Amino acid sequence: MIPVHNAIAGPVDAALDAIGSTTQLEEVKDYMLPVQLALLGLPDSSVSQIREVLSHEMALKQCKLWCSAHPQIRVVEAYDTAGAARMVALRRDHQAAAIAAPWAAAHYGLMILEEGLQDRSDNLTRFLLLRRKPFARLGASSS
Repeated sequence: MIPVHNAIAGPVDAALDAIGSTTQLEEVKDYMLPVQLALLGLPDSSVSQIREVLSHEMALKQCKLWCSAHPQIRVVEAYDTAGAARMVALRRDHQAAAIAAPWAAAHYGLMILEEGLQDRSDNLTRFLLLRRKPFARLGASSS
């Protein structure tokens, strides 16, 4: 399953490039899933302490309004949102936070400092469920 388009941030170019670079995959189904994003930090942290926020490029694009309302916070791109949450948990720095799905807080022992960071409440991402195309049977005719 791979994200291909977000209602706020637009196309997920890396995913589309990866799909376009192979003929071995076929689409099985597509899904529109709601996306909620939250600011996750260490327990006993507060938004006023945060000086750096980590997240995936697409999540940051979905939270432009929140980021611009907090110019004192440096934005750092991460490989993915869950990975950003994991990095915050491992660093143990009360000045660092991640923008990620709320479930990542419990998974990594973090606290939700603020919810609903996405620019619009109707934030949706289109995901494609892909599978490897089945191989043609040996000796099968192509006609």
